[in-house]
Formats: sequence, C-alpha cells, structure tokens
Amino acid sequence: MSSPASSPRSGPENCGLEIFWDERLISYDFGPGHPLNPVRVELAMALARELGVLERPNVTVSGFETADDKLLGLVHEEGYIAAVKHAGATGTPDFRRGLGTADNPVFLGMHDASALVAGASVAAAEAVWTGRAEHAANIAGGLHHALSGGASGFCVYNDPAIAIAWLLDNGAERVGYVDIDVHHGDGVQAAFYDDPRVLTISLHESPRTLFPGTGFPNETGADGTSVNISLPAGTGDALWLRAFDAIIPPLLRRFRPDVLVTQHGADAHALDPLAHLTLSVDGQRTAYGMLHRLAHETAGGRWVATGGGGYELVQVVPRAWTHLLAEAAGGPIPPDTPAPEAWREFARQRTGEVAPLRMTDGTDEVRFSRWADGYDPGSPIDQAILATRRAVFPEHGLDPMTDE
Repeated sequence: MSSPASSPRSGPENCGLEIFWDERLISYDFGPGHPLNPVRVELAMALARELGVLERPNVTVSGFETADDKLLGLVHEEGYIAAVKHAGATGTPDFRRGLGTADNPVFLGMHDASALVAGASVAAAEAVWTGRAEHAANIAGGLHHALSGGASGFCVYNDPAIAIAWLLDNGAERVGYVDIDVHHGDGVQAAFYDDPRVLTISLHESPRTLFPGTGFPNETGADGTSVNISLPAGTGDALWLRAFDAIIPPLLRRFRPDVLVTQHGADAHALDPLAHLTLSVDGQRTAYGMLHRLAHETAGGRWVATGGGGYELVQVVPRAWTHLLAEAAGGPIPPDTPAPEAWREFARQRTGEVAPLRMTDGTDEVRFSRWADGYDPGSPIDQAILATRRAVFPEHGLDPMTDE
C-alpha cells in the first residue's frame, strides 16, 4: 500500500509542483455557445507557459492515464458509466441521467474526454500521496457537480471526488476538501456526506440566488464534516476573505487532514456572467496563498489543486489559474506583472477578444478584517459566518464565537 511522505520537504516557498496536462483535455467540450468553453484552460496553460511558470526548475509537467471503469466506479454507478459511454458513442441523450440537457449536452467522445479529466486528478492525488510531488495540479479538473448516477452542472464525472476516494482507498485516513467555486460543491459533498474521514468545506454564493440550490449551513453531514458557507449576492473581496478566514483555517487546523484537495472555480469574480459575487483576481490569488499556507500547516504540505468553474474566458480564468500554479510552485507572480504580448495576441486569435494588460485588477494587497476583530450582528456576512460556525464548530470542539 502506498503511503505519504513523512513530512514536507519545504514550506510554501520554493516547493515542488507537478502539473498534469495533456492537450486532449480540451476535448471536454460541450460545443459552440456552451459556457464551459475549453479555451479557458488552453489560455491558462498558455499564459503560465509565457510567464515561465511551467519552465521553473521545481515544476514538472507530466502526462497521465485515462481513468478506467474501476477508478470511476469509486464514485459513480456502473449503470451511469455505461450510459455515458453509450451517449458519447451514439450521440443519444439519456435525460434520466442528465445527459442531453442544456447544461450537459451529449457530445461524441464524452466518456473518453470525461475519464481523461478524472485520470489527471487521480494522477495528481497519487503524486502527492506517494511523495513524488509536494503539490500537484489539474486545472482542467474540478468538475464538482457530477453525482453518483447522473451528470449535473456541466460535470459528467466528479474528478475531485474520485481523487479523494482513491486517497481513502490507498491509506489516507483523513482528507480535507476546500471548494471556493461560486457554486456549491454539491457532488463532492454528496459523495462523502456520511463519511467522517472527509471534511468538505464549500464557500459559495447563497443557494437562494444560484444553482444548484443546495449548500445551506444546516447541511452538516457526519460529525459536522460537511461545511457550507453561504454568502449573499454582491459579496466582494474583503468580506469574502473574512468569511474564508473565519471558517476554513480553524476547521482544517482541528481536522488535520493527511492531504488537502482544493477546487478553484474562478466564477466568484465580478465579471463572471453566471453568478453574482464580486471578487477580483487579486482577491482570488490572496485565497490561493492562504490555502497554500494551510496545506503546509495542516496537511504536511500535501496539496492537490484543481480548477473548476469560471466563464469569463479571457479576462479572468487564465490569470486566476496562472496565479494558482505560480503560488503552488512557491513563487507567486507579482500582481503588476504585464501580461505577455505574445499571449495577448494568442488570446485575440483564439477568441477575438482583447486580453488584459496586467496580472492584477488593481489591488496589490487585499486587506480584510478577521473574526477576532469583532462580530457585527447587523452584517449579512457576519450573520452567514455565524450560522456556519454555530452549525459545525461544536462538532469539532470549537466555540462558534472564539475558535477555542
């Protein structure tokens, strides 16, 4: 049985990163006009390459195997896998399984493309668990809505859940999962709702205003290990980071996972067309740094990072995920770094859009107040934070007001 490295080889600076990438990952494509356009992943990898992230001496870009039916079966029903194969081979919808809806149109090769994404995330988990890499990433992954028996929300196979299940199958006793996509990570929560070995934390827009309509604080799972932070529409950097800081670090410190798995949907950004939070790229990169430090503090440095949602294809996703990869490699990109002209021209050719000039939305450092600074009973954000803390903190031996 594989086992993890006994201790991290370094702290958050100058750590090693293995990125799992194959050009075939952009074959996960629901077709023209669908919001989940794979060009966003293509542009993110191109930007990371132009900025030298992929060529750093501590970064490896690796291939991987497609997930087979046994791996997919760690999370998905055998009948569902067969239905995906049939739909992808024949183009025939299966509406009972969520295949052929507006969100999840059938496309030829659907099974192969989806299993490839899952394979990359499992390879990332294996690299970290065996100690071959300190950190690993699959930015084409993060398809967190897929359920055991059906497609949902642009997601066919749930690669983060499959990677977590693989870790549990290979000796991990506790896995922490943090999801900062604007949408609730419902599929991953459902996969482990009754399993206290997995702590799932989802920070998302309120289900009252956004798909999938789940993710309320009272969805607490086994021993309080399903954690949901539901924020009102319009929440921006400072208040979003206050909520992040008030919930995620104390729970991870108490849970002490063997591995930290994170999902980094970029759709909480103000420009995203499908949601209503108002983060900047700078707020997002601040969260990446916080998660990186938490991986070292609470999980021995073992960190698996995936992509996720994000539908502003040129202005947001490429910059956000390039910042993520650079952070995971231990060398964050200075926010005022110019976007390379060669990349901007490539983006123009691929999309017809004018790409951003810099790697920032204009804020070098995003400041926010911490929970310890005081609770404001009139603040909708503080009310949301307290609802979550009251729902789960006692289960972890923590005081909802003080973390003690």
